[in-house]
Amino acid sequence: MSTTASNTSRSRGKEPAGEKLADWVDGRLGVYSLAKANMRKIFPDHWSFMLGEVCLYSFLIIILTGVYLTLFFHPSMNEVVYHGSYVPLQGQLMSEAFNSTLHISFEVRGGLLIRQIHHWAALVFLAGMFVHMMRVFFTGAFRKPREINWMFGFLLFVLGMFTGFTGYSLPDDLLSGTGVRFMEGAILSVPIVGTYVSYFLFGGQFPGHDFVARFYSIHILLLPGIMLGLVVAHLILVVYHKHTQYAGPGKTNNNVVGMPLLPVYMAKAGGFFFLVFGVIAAIAAIAQINPIWAIGPYRPDQVSTGAQPDWYMGMAEGLIRAMPGWEINFWGHTLVLGVFIPLMLFGVILAVLALYPFIEAWVTGDRREHHILDRPRNVPTRTAFGAAWIAWYFVLLVGGGNDLWATHFDLSINSITWFVRVAFFLAPVLTFIVTKRICLGLQRRDKDKVLHGRESGIIKRLPHGEFIEVHEPLSQEQLYTLTAHEQYQPAALGPAVDGNGVERKASGPKKLRAKLSNAYFGEDSQIQKPTVEEYKEITSGHGHH
Repeated sequence: MSTTASNTSRSRGKEPAGEKLADWVDGRLGVYSLAKANMRKIFPDHWSFMLGEVCLYSFLIIILTGVYLTLFFHPSMNEVVYHGSYVPLQGQLMSEAFNSTLHISFEVRGGLLIRQIHHWAALVFLAGMFVHMMRVFFTGAFRKPREINWMFGFLLFVLGMFTGFTGYSLPDDLLSGTGVRFMEGAILSVPIVGTYVSYFLFGGQFPGHDFVARFYSIHILLLPGIMLGLVVAHLILVVYHKHTQYAGPGKTNNNVVGMPLLPVYMAKAGGFFFLVFGVIAAIAAIAQINPIWAIGPYRPDQVSTGAQPDWYMGMAEGLIRAMPGWEINFWGHTLVLGVFIPLMLFGVILAVLALYPFIEAWVTGDRREHHILDRPRNVPTRTAFGAAWIAWYFVLLVGGGNDLWATHFDLSINSITWFVRVAFFLAPVLTFIVTKRICLGLQRRDKDKVLHGRESGIIKRLPHGEFIEVHEPLSQEQLYTLTAHEQYQPAALGPAVDGNGVERKASGPKKLRAKLSNAYFGEDSQIQKPTVEEYKEITSGHGHH
């Protein structure tokens, strides 16, 4: 009787408040059908996929700590006399931006810790983006249909670089001011428009009175807004395209093998967020970064000793430091080629990196969808290109810190500069050759494993006295994983004559594509994987084991 009454009362609208709220929201947004379609979405499990999560979580930490810092920071270059708690700087003339940063560091509860978490999270975000993009590059996760998502990720990395630059320029200390002066010189090197851009950015002759306020708007509104939109679009495309996965039994281009989003993946993701937050907070509490009170406020007539940008801008600085100081006069104007050429080269290299998915698709002629990842060893040319780019990047980091290398290791700064100039051309070539040879060697080892099995370490003596090592056959799962990859054939120019015997003339782009395709997939660029016939011959006992 009571049960019937209870059911009747619920049918009359006395259901729990949470259920009523959920029904109300569902009637307007359709959350039930949305949740049913997406909450059980499958995500594959591999440690390298967590690199993207590190980027996402550090970005969230940057936003959270940045909101806190904006409550106390004054983006003004008006000069004030310091009367704060840091005694060595009392009575010094400084900007309100520098004064408020000191106030955050020494007088706001938890201010210095939040500042350092914010700065370290920015470094972790960009480092995570760098490694995540390399994982995507080396495994071929950028191929159709994910070319646009690759470009979104690339834009996030580039915008993160400039967001970080505008961020560490805000305190108006001597170190950041030196970096801003470096940027102003790069802007002025651009012909025709450089001076106009500089005057607009600084509100007059450098350093002007407006650049902190303008950098502040760019740093907290413009760039983060664009980045947030790119992050959302990036995640939407990940869900829409489904996640890539490594080759293995049962894994095809038409399915995803892994764990459901709810509750397994969400629980792991939530725990990982707090782990990332905890590690960054621990680093911020232990390792001091950017102690502006020890550097002092910015003055245009001074340069801080050992001035270095954060690591992600070291490549651009290395290009300019390694470039000879060339200048030419043209129609009464001075063109500073020693700055302008590296600036343009930096842009060209970034553009090639952004467009690489389309370049590789043109070379291979492959227009199919790919949801299975490559093992880097199975695509030696692409892997060698990626390794060469990383080697080139680190050479330029050395160039960007040539003065510190000279002072710390008692070396000649001119010798270091010439080393960077030579290594700029030599290191990528040597890295490309060595990496490609390593990949081919690993392919040969995989082929030998498939045909002969894994070395067991067990030595056996045959009846006629010969000693051999016993090989253990691989499991079917291991065999599938080592032989699941595709091997492309180089693109051919086609017959030299047509059906009427008339000579065909191939266009320049077709000849270039054929040469590049042969470099990617020719005989010297991949080891043919074992065939079924070879495997059966070996395992049947007729082949030499």
